[in-house]
Amino acid sequence: MTHPALERVARCSRFGQRLLAAQPQRVEAVKARLDRAFTRAAMQAFVAEPPCADETALNQRLRQLRQQVWLVTTARDLMGAADLAEVTAAYSTLAEVCIAAALAFHHAALAERHGEPRDEQGKPLQMVVVGMGKLGGGELNVSSDIDLIYLYPEEGDTASDDPGANIRSLSNHEFFIRLGRKLAAAISENTADGYVFRVDLRLRPWGESGPFAMGFAMLEDYLMAQGRPWERYAWIKARALTGSQHDELTAIVRPFVFRKYLDFGAFAAIRDLHVQIRREVARREMAHNIKLGPGGIREIEFTAQVFQLIRGGQIAALQQRPTLAVLGELAKSGLITPDAQQELAAAYDFLRRLEHRLQYLDDAQTQLLPDDAESQAMLAEAMNYPDYAALIAALDAHRNKVTRHFDQMFAAPQTDQNSHPLTAVCGDTADADTTHALLENAGYDDPPRVLATLDALRHHTARLAESTQLRLSALLPPALEIIGSQTDPATTLERFAALIQAIARRATYLALLAEYPAALRQLVRLLAASPWAAQVITRQPQLLDELIAPQNLMQLPDWAQLAVQLHDELDVHPGDTEAQMDALRRFKQVQTLHLLAQDVAGRLTLEALSDHLSYLADTLLNETLARGWAGLKTRHRDAPRFAVIGYGKLGGKELGYASDLDLVFLYDDADARAQEIYARLAQRINTWLGTLTPAGMLYETDLRLRPDGASGLLVSSIEAFRNYQLHHAWTWEHQALTRARYICGDAEIGKAFEDVRRDVLCLPREPAKLRGEVLAMREKMHAGHLNDSESFDLKHDSGGIVDVEFCVQYLVLRHCATHPNLADNVGNIALLLRAGAAGLIPADLAQAAADAYRELRRQQHAIKLSGAAYARVQSLALENVRNAVRALWAQVMGTAV
Repeated sequence: MTHPALERVARCSRFGQRLLAAQPQRVEAVKARLDRAFTRAAMQAFVAEPPCADETALNQRLRQLRQQVWLVTTARDLMGAADLAEVTAAYSTLAEVCIAAALAFHHAALAERHGEPRDEQGKPLQMVVVGMGKLGGGELNVSSDIDLIYLYPEEGDTASDDPGANIRSLSNHEFFIRLGRKLAAAISENTADGYVFRVDLRLRPWGESGPFAMGFAMLEDYLMAQGRPWERYAWIKARALTGSQHDELTAIVRPFVFRKYLDFGAFAAIRDLHVQIRREVARREMAHNIKLGPGGIREIEFTAQVFQLIRGGQIAALQQRPTLAVLGELAKSGLITPDAQQELAAAYDFLRRLEHRLQYLDDAQTQLLPDDAESQAMLAEAMNYPDYAALIAALDAHRNKVTRHFDQMFAAPQTDQNSHPLTAVCGDTADADTTHALLENAGYDDPPRVLATLDALRHHTARLAESTQLRLSALLPPALEIIGSQTDPATTLERFAALIQAIARRATYLALLAEYPAALRQLVRLLAASPWAAQVITRQPQLLDELIAPQNLMQLPDWAQLAVQLHDELDVHPGDTEAQMDALRRFKQVQTLHLLAQDVAGRLTLEALSDHLSYLADTLLNETLARGWAGLKTRHRDAPRFAVIGYGKLGGKELGYASDLDLVFLYDDADARAQEIYARLAQRINTWLGTLTPAGMLYETDLRLRPDGASGLLVSSIEAFRNYQLHHAWTWEHQALTRARYICGDAEIGKAFEDVRRDVLCLPREPAKLRGEVLAMREKMHAGHLNDSESFDLKHDSGGIVDVEFCVQYLVLRHCATHPNLADNVGNIALLLRAGAAGLIPADLAQAAADAYRELRRQQHAIKLSGAAYARVQSLALENVRNAVRALWAQVMGTAV
């Protein structure tokens, strides 16, 4: 043994020492493989040639392969040539290759005596061996058990292709039970050459008392009727290793594991399971167990898998198996912070590598730290630490971080609220004076109104299940306390009660608010800030899920990343229009809620909020166009020569929460069918946007700004659009063009549109005629939005938002020919400042008008958020702001407002 890597194996592994000493003939073969990972193809070749003559030869070959893989992989690991992924992949692949080889051998032998198991059509069936746990996840240990479940697609009987064959037919059930027993023995039986893997079959339905093998139908019946919460956890990593009809199996297992709706009961189930494990660890004095002990591998796995159980039904990327990959997706989705992901991933890598080195010592399935000096020294060297104390210090640092993250996530909620001072109010057990005093002390200035709300809530929920009643009783006292700190607590409580009435029969939402006090506080802030927000959440209570991760809720959106996420979510439902439409709506609702939370928290300026709402619309329109085209039966090309143009608030990036979309559709395609095909596409887009589904509506749309308005064609060629704008459009249509922009679709058409827009805006115009036409349109708009003299309509009244917009549009159309930078679609405020800088209006007036416009929009936004139907204030309010707008109007239009 002259290779440094093998010498290191001998120093760090007693099992390695014995293996190398007992089989010196293997040393040269191992040396020859140390420069590369042991691949699946190499393993399969080792098993296949020469063919195994009998069962004894097969068992010996599989065990020899295991020894060869062990030596090569351990040496590469200890020499630093193999990372954790290579080591776990090598052992997972070894298990799969050995299972496949043993299964093929014993299936053939059984079929020779009893015939092939067959389905109703007489086609042969294969056993589906399902790998659970780390084998299912492709994360197998060096000395791990393999958890298996034996399945087969259909019941039936065995039969031979040869009618004259002398066989004894069996039921499929009996055939696969016999095959399963043979497979387990081939892998786990301890012979003179050792074993390949220990096999554990206890995760099958009904455990050790259940059938050794079962059909898909029996599995489905069990999971749906008797599957327990811990089995959902176990089946997360399930992976079919052999056989076919995997899609059918996935269709059975996926709805059991990944629920369509949120399931925060999973938190309690996993917490209870972890408590049992910790109790057992403490009872058996296993604190030094790096898997089950505090801060161990299991806590990292639980952290990943609880989100898979809760969110996997909505986020397809969470349905994958490897722990590190899931942690990465959790960070990408904002469910954990990047710091948490990095710390948990680093700890997982460290703990798994340490676990392997513990198992290298004696090839034992252990996660316990050694207490003898020799093993401790060998372990320290294997982990590249100068001594065992340094290794333990590094281990403790990782375990402390894991414990911190785990405890933050799984801290048990306070379910016993008997000591809460407001429990007496919720339970109606105190006298009137005491109740009123408690409520007033909590911040409520109208106790009778509060008590009426609580009475109505009690009446509405009186017939709910006892478990739900208990959850609600635990939730109400802290909720009352938080609501009492709001500006208008009685109104906020009424909104909260309306939400509880809507969700009370879905106990999972009550569990969410109980599990996450931070979510409850955030919910109350939103309810207090806006009746519109309250209505949105009450209609779509699945949005409550978004409140559990404050770091995600308050994170500025990355629209490029979110576009990829949306695309992936829609790809999960190929050809399913209804599911894709619902996914678009959920995406909009989630992102809108995030922006609303940041808005209410004062983290976004109105301009930034409008930008983000516009980017959200852009993202949804882009995906709607792509899916609409993909679903069109009369497509004549792979990619449409078609573009969506945004006008109005969408075009000017001034969208609000409930804004509709002003859209125009353009195409540039010489095909004789283009007009008809793109008209169908536009209709399809409009349907996808405006259809009311169980998830709501995406957007209301207005298509009347197209050439010739409502009487015009739904789609226009770019040349027809150019001709119309240059020769037939009204002045108000050119005004609308000042804040139009390309949204999505063919980028060349988008560029062509922008060229047309600039050409039109930069046309020379006769000032007096232009002024007269703009004034006439302003008067027409004003007549259509008459208001009483007692209030000031921030948008439509004189001195309001529309006056500023008309002034800017006039300045653009009047001066663009000589000042082309006014054609840039940069927003009204920036255009006012450009006009001031160019000397078209006094600079100080431009600044004052810009400030006034910003304040009017801010006030309008606040009023709309408060739930008012119209953005109006008292007539004398905002007089300075109105005066600034009046001065701009007089300067630009030459008349008084």
